[in-house]
Amino acid sequence: MQNFAHEMLREIYEQPEALRRTLALYLAGQNLKPSVTALLAGWPNPAGEILIAASGSSRHSGLYAEILLEDLCGLAVDVEYASEYSCRGGHGANDLRHPSVLVLSQSGETSDTLAALGEARLRGHKTLAITNATGSTMALEADISMPLAAGVEKAIPATKSFTCQLAVLYLLALYEGVRLGRMDAAALSAHIEELQALPARIEAQLDEWREQMAALASKYKSAATFLYLGRGIHYAIAREGALKLKEASYVHAEGYPAGELKHGPNALVSDRVPLVVLATVDRALEASVARYEKTLQLLRDMRAQGAKVIALANADDDEVAELVSDCVYVQPESEYLLPVQEVVPLQLFSYFMALEHGVDVDRPRNLSKAVVEKAPAA
Repeated sequence: MQNFAHEMLREIYEQPEALRRTLALYLAGQNLKPSVTALLAGWPNPAGEILIAASGSSRHSGLYAEILLEDLCGLAVDVEYASEYSCRGGHGANDLRHPSVLVLSQSGETSDTLAALGEARLRGHKTLAITNATGSTMALEADISMPLAAGVEKAIPATKSFTCQLAVLYLLALYEGVRLGRMDAAALSAHIEELQALPARIEAQLDEWREQMAALASKYKSAATFLYLGRGIHYAIAREGALKLKEASYVHAEGYPAGELKHGPNALVSDRVPLVVLATVDRALEASVARYEKTLQLLRDMRAQGAKVIALANADDDEVAELVSDCVYVQPESEYLLPVQEVVPLQLFSYFMALEHGVDVDRPRNLSKAVVEKAPAA
């Protein structure tokens, strides 16, 4: 049994088991449990519209869900900052949309997301809450609750709750894909089999990622800013990686779509502003290969520019490593499950960068596990 100096590192290592527990809530063999399909039956919007409201890391899982639900299910998905959605109003006669609303929160008590849930209910929308707390206000107030089984998360930076959110969102996409006739029984079984194999795949790579990211944190500890880049569904993970670095280590970082680098942010790139590029690929998916080829060209351009680049790439990929300063490998996976792997080494990088900067990684300054409204002063 390993000893861990911090809860954040322990919780990163707990992710395979947390994923197994979460999947067990919803799966029976190679199928969704009948109770799950019955639970979700009343939630979908007839027009195929979904609105996702969330904040922080949960909003990044919402960005993941947006691409997932649009690509696999053909749904129309909007992702809102919960703090913005709850302030917009618009539940009168001028509101012509009537989407199903999904709220995401690890604690289920985030005040902005609770306000968004209240706004959605006021508008008469069907609501679904995905939280890590079955008895939370959000889980109880939503029409439907899909809990996680991540277990108690003590460190403020979210790790295992985030990957479990991605897993439950993937299960939601499988349900919608079957319901809409975009996925037959054989395809569903194949997707579930791949999902069930994911925890062991992550488990097998943790020690190597830990060693590699500790070395990279030492190498890049003097960087002033990092730019995290990803395309398509991987943009959500670029955003999450950047947020994790900021909140855990106090090192500034921003996440961008990879194609937007040359539309301004490239002016920042220098010896003290390295890039972290998600350059994985699902070679069985044409759109993924197209994104990958564009990312390779960007890496060629950055090499010519002299940029320092850390890349995440497939373990069987020799091409990316030749174009970057440092390459971190993940096992090949389908396009929509690669993000669950990708985020783990980025979590470890933020952890070790925090140690390099002397930060109490479990309790970063000015942050709390759940952002709640403070009572007004008397």
